[in-house]
Amino acid sequence: MAIEFLSDDQVAAYGRFAGPPERAELERFFFLDDADRALIARRRGDQNRLGFGLQLGTVRFLGLFLADPVDVAPVVVDYIAGQLGVAEASVVTEYAARQSTQWEHSAEIRQAYGYRDFTDERPQQDVRAFLAARAWTRTEGPRALFDQSVAFLRERKILLPGPSVLARLVTEIRSAESDRLHDVMASAAAAVDSGLAGRLAGRLTVPDGSRVSELERLRRAPARASAPQMVRSLDRASELLAIGAGGADLGGVPANRVEALARYGLASKAPTLRGLADPRRTAMLLATARSLEVSAVDDVLDLFALLMATKLLAWAERESNKQRQRDMPRLARASVTLAKAARVLLESGGQAVSAAQLWAEIERVASRDSWSSCTGRCAAATSTPVARCGGAIRGRGCCPARNGRRPGPRR
Repeated sequence: MAIEFLSDDQVAAYGRFAGPPERAELERFFFLDDADRALIARRRGDQNRLGFGLQLGTVRFLGLFLADPVDVAPVVVDYIAGQLGVAEASVVTEYAARQSTQWEHSAEIRQAYGYRDFTDERPQQDVRAFLAARAWTRTEGPRALFDQSVAFLRERKILLPGPSVLARLVTEIRSAESDRLHDVMASAAAAVDSGLAGRLAGRLTVPDGSRVSELERLRRAPARASAPQMVRSLDRASELLAIGAGGADLGGVPANRVEALARYGLASKAPTLRGLADPRRTAMLLATARSLEVSAVDDVLDLFALLMATKLLAWAERESNKQRQRDMPRLARASVTLAKAARVLLESGGQAVSAAQLWAEIERVASRDSWSSCTGRCAAATSTPVARCGGAIRGRGCCPARNGRRPGPRR
């Protein structure tokens, strides 16, 4: 039965007082304004005024009229009685004795406040439209959708039907919207490529000599950072892109519904997916393939960044630092030579001398070629680490080798 998806607590609380209402609920649903009191004041006798007020608050709170209007929490009776000035709340038991009065009051409340029967045509259309829109745009299960429909009926002043009636309607609408989703996605796959559905279904087969299906193989992301894994990641991304699932136009389908299908497809085994009937299977595989496309490209980019950081740039920087250490003695000698030249300039005392005289004094310390060499050596030593790394990479190529071997992690 459709009601089987409801928990025992949901069935027990449907259209009943599951317990005393909270203070906020009393103030929201059972507070009587001036218009309410004016309508209630037309009743004769405290028991009728109190009973009318109870029915009015109950239909607001529960969304229906109780078969026994006085079967409510005592706190509700006291709250209504206090607002109406009824000193003895126990008189409400007299109201329960006359069913004809109860029916007259409920009919008057319906007319005065605009409550409608669920079986009327317009309320049925409103509820169906609400359920269809929510089932199409949300990934809620039947229980959550049932609760939302109850809240909708209360808000729109539509009297609640029996729980089994509403549960069957929820199941019907939810199933219809799921079928619609599968049809739309399968049609989108056929529109972009008539062979796409076949290629998707082909990934559920297990090739000869393999223990897993093609889909299971494509699910596997790179396990470690290495050049062979980079090649496998590129091949995996290329194979997924070649399927063509990303070309299907799903602009009219809510993204969260596609993601929900993808999660199911990624978590299910190939035999389970093979057992699905079309168009549900095509829709499930289309969503799964699109999700794998995105994740495969992300894996390639992440692995590339990791390899650049750990295998290339880090190695180049280490090599540059080693070279800098080797150059330190020559840098020190060049610095001493340049210091002598600076001393010559300072000893001139700011006197006006010609360039020829100045160079003559400097060349007594070292030749002009020596000055040029020392200046270049000091400039190279003060370059940025990135520039030094770039020079090392360009010198060794994209995959640097050290002593005839590729750099790897230290052991």
